[in-house]
Amino acid sequence: MTDFPLPGGVGLSHLRAYDWAAEDGVCGGSPHVHLACTEAYVVTGGRGAVQTLSAGGYAETALEAGVVAWFTPGTVHRMVQDDGLRVTVLMQNSGLPEAGDAVFTFPPDVLADPAAYAEAAALPKTDQAARQRRDLAVRGYLPLRDALRDGDLEPLRAFHRAAVALVGPKVAEWVPRWRAGALQAAELTGAHLKALADGDGSHLEKSGLRVATPSNPDGYGMCGRRTEYDIPLDQEGLQR
Repeated sequence: MTDFPLPGGVGLSHLRAYDWAAEDGVCGGSPHVHLACTEAYVVTGGRGAVQTLSAGGYAETALEAGVVAWFTPGTVHRMVQDDGLRVTVLMQNSGLPEAGDAVFTFPPDVLADPAAYAEAAALPKTDQAARQRRDLAVRGYLPLRDALRDGDLEPLRAFHRAAVALVGPKVAEWVPRWRAGALQAAELTGAHLKALADGDGSHLEKSGLRVATPSNPDGYGMCGRRTEYDIPLDQEGLQR
């Protein structure tokens, strides 16, 4: 995922789920939540699952090639590896997740300290650092999951409150990203519709094919090894 959105302001990346076992014996990624963005998994290979926590409770959804699963803001999610799970991720509002919209399920004492959270959430550069970040997120995630299994929503609500407090100071910086990405793309569609209604098809002359290649083929994502794409835009919101 990058700061430059695909049509509609969608970010794109590919993930190979981590195969490191966590303290509960489950192999997979770092549980986290998005506060303003919907995320979708398009499963392209292998087998695994996504564990989710929401007001509706705890769920584990099987993932295999051909499955598309998506979750709205506030849904805690954890990608689980079984056998070679590979996923293409489509992310709403590209640029916002990278700017802090995603919050890890670290223990409450870490969430309550912005400096400690920032240090723990820093982008890892080694397998060891990525695993440590994942393990800390799992440590805070398991009590949330167990409480939901018992029908207790309060720990999840407390996590949501802590996440909102963490990102609140960043929101003003997100607005320009949103305006230049998802909002601009939607407004461009509106301009095209108006032009068509007026019998004006001049924008069709700006058509063409754009191609993106991986810019970071083996980075560390929240859920697994991540392939990123740089997809710059021209003034019409089209991929160059």
